[in-house]
Amino acid sequence: MRSFSIFLIGVGGQGIGLLSEIIARAIDYSGQKVLGVDTHGLAQRGGVVSSHIKIGEVHSPLVIPGDVDLVIALERHEALRGLSYLKSGGTLVYYDTSWQPLPVRLGQEKEVKPEEIESVCRNNKVRLFRVWMDLPDARMQNIALLGVVAKYSLIPNVLKEHYLKAMADMMSEKVYEANLSVFERSMEVF
Repeated sequence: MRSFSIFLIGVGGQGIGLLSEIIARAIDYSGQKVLGVDTHGLAQRGGVVSSHIKIGEVHSPLVIPGDVDLVIALERHEALRGLSYLKSGGTLVYYDTSWQPLPVRLGQEKEVKPEEIESVCRNNKVRLFRVWMDLPDARMQNIALLGVVAKYSLIPNVLKEHYLKAMADMMSEKVYEANLSVFERSMEVF
């Protein structure tokens, strides 16, 4: 298989690190070579957090803007920013919520609307998955996205069982059961 690049982007506190680790472990469980790296930046202050993951015979985990196969974003503003990383024909999966960055709260920039993201995706031939669910805890948005990634086999050769095994590795039994419910529901809804 040729290499496959994944870029995850969100805001500090949304669970990008956990999602990245689950995906990397799931890829490993699928028997594929995986490299990944997280960049935390100002995570504790609501700043941008991103993770880079590559599958295949690669020498660096860092992805290149314009050459990514799959972007997973946990928020609308970051989804729009993440689109610059996608190649034409790539896939964007994003959680449709807004964590209003400071420039939006100060009125210096407008809030990103879903229609804006849809327009950019259409113009660049990007496959789009817009996700939103009523969740018991907002911190489960990452798992809702993971369910969509699993349902549509957006990461080559990674099966549902690989994601579930990786989730079980990363969570206590109680947390796993709650997240499993969200994972399963997102696979049904979308």
